Amino acid sequence: MTDTAAHEIAQVNIARLKFPLDSPQLKDFVDGLDPVNAAADGSRGFVWRLQGDSGNATDVPVLGDDWLIVNMSVWRDTDALTAFMYQGLHRELLSRRREWFERLAEAVTALWWVPAGHRPTVAEAEERLLHLRAHGPTPYAFTLRTSFPPGETAENGRVSRSA
Repeated sequence: MTDTAAHEIAQVNIARLKFPLDSPQLKDFVDGLDPVNAAADGSRGFVWRLQGDSGNATDVPVLGDDWLIVNMSVWRDTDALTAFMYQGLHRELLSRRREWFERLAEAVTALWWVPAGHRPTVAEAEERLLHLRAHGPTPYAFTLRTSFPPGETAENGRVSRSA
């Protein structure tokens, strides 16, 4: 049996904006960022989140596309992440995502286990997301719907990229 305390779950999700961040159409989304991030920071099982100079990650480049924004965080486990995602203000904003973001055909969210204390980079997150798009869910990059236990992680904290 694997000690899950030795691992934490990293998640990345991206979204392509329909409008510029400073547009009136995105005002509710932008106004919700600080309260949602504060709720995440105070959530049970929250470990870390990516932040740029603005205190959120909207100014962090991802996949070379200026219209994409990234959200990346680390949680104790998938239960903690799921509990945050589907309650409170985050749930309210999530229900409005089609107003603000394009619907993308490819995967926009990827999860993977990291050794406790590891803080993933944007490059690492991009690699995991692209792997998920190319191979579907594997221990290297997966989804909440098709997840893998941390026991799939190799001794050095990395997992096989094989599908």
